[in-house]
Amino acid sequence: MKSFIPYEDHSDFSIHNIPFGVAIFADDEIGCVTRIGSTVINLAVLYDNGYFEAFDLGENIFEAFTLNEFISLGKSVTVPIRERIQELLLEGSELSKDEATQKEAFHLIHNVSMQLPVHVPNYTDFYSSIEHATNVGKMFRDPENALLPNWKHLPVGYHGRASSIVVSGTPIHRPKGQTLPPDASAPVFGPTKRLDFELEVAFITNSYTDLGESVSTAEAEEHIFGLVLFNDWSARDMQKWEYVPLGPFLAKNFGSSVSPWVVTLEALDPFRMEGPKQEPEVLDYLKFEGKKNFDINLQTFIANDAAGENLICTSNFKYMYWNMAQQLAHHTVNGCNLEVGDMYASGTISGKTEDSFGSMLELTWSGTKPLKLKDGSERKFIEDHDTVIMRGWCEKDGKRVGFGEVSGKILPAKA
Repeated sequence: MKSFIPYEDHSDFSIHNIPFGVAIFADDEIGCVTRIGSTVINLAVLYDNGYFEAFDLGENIFEAFTLNEFISLGKSVTVPIRERIQELLLEGSELSKDEATQKEAFHLIHNVSMQLPVHVPNYTDFYSSIEHATNVGKMFRDPENALLPNWKHLPVGYHGRASSIVVSGTPIHRPKGQTLPPDASAPVFGPTKRLDFELEVAFITNSYTDLGESVSTAEAEEHIFGLVLFNDWSARDMQKWEYVPLGPFLAKNFGSSVSPWVVTLEALDPFRMEGPKQEPEVLDYLKFEGKKNFDINLQTFIANDAAGENLICTSNFKYMYWNMAQQLAHHTVNGCNLEVGDMYASGTISGKTEDSFGSMLELTWSGTKPLKLKDGSERKFIEDHDTVIMRGWCEKDGKRVGFGEVSGKILPAKA
């Protein structure tokens, strides 16, 4: 396949991708979009000009502030529409000869403002990397028995705060809260001193289910529209003080950052692979067939004016012990209902080598092994005015499909 819109060979947004997002244009209009190379395409204009007339869509669902209505149509509609867009972008297509529509619908990426792609009614964060869970267990519990007894039997997770999920580029203020300093007998209040990122990937659901209904591992992917990069910001000192007995609270709910482009499962299909062997054998409702892990390369950078961009982590989504189908099956096995736009984050994605650890907590081993940046400065955790950038992409047999990036700059705590 070759597009009539040129793009660089290493572009995340190739003809094989066709992601979805929401953009504000120069005239302050907003709409659902896709992207190829550096060109953002207003899907509402394509609709108005008759390019989706073969689909019984009714009103122009692309004239929307979010993708929720579009993805709620289900894969019987969204998959053919993605394929139709792909067809329109090929050399010799009817759109390639329609200069008037191109002029109206095509925008360069630096001329648009990308928005949060979906309204997120509910957010769940899992803890599904065995390497990450083992590292945390070694640091804070028992080096010989790092994993808790339940970890290999179920995908551990908790329900987070949906309202504080923000799109890439949105600054995050350093959170304040209670911490218990070393050797102190009572907690103190103030800004976190151990601000961290967590390198994650999140999936977005496209359907509503009823209370009491469960989704099996075989059905799960029909309910998953696509994936985004996800930075689950964390205040480690606040977390350490508050997490017993109910888990993270203020240490997590102050902000999570997501990439603006939703990459569909269909675009990621060529990059499927086997996941780690699960031992002991899981219960029946968590068993699955086929390749459910994905080979997504991941990088994390710390950037600032003095040091520029510093690559500090290289990981991969393929390392996940618990896959997305198992996560969704477990999430709903008790009858919990799904909503369109729900976001489910993977948990920190770490590999076996030290440079593949997906958080500062692990990379610096709880601050005992500081990282050195290009300007000679050191980081135990994230400092004010640092920007954390995450990038992700797949590449195989000449095909590249990527997410772009998710970034967030840390501002000082508000007074």
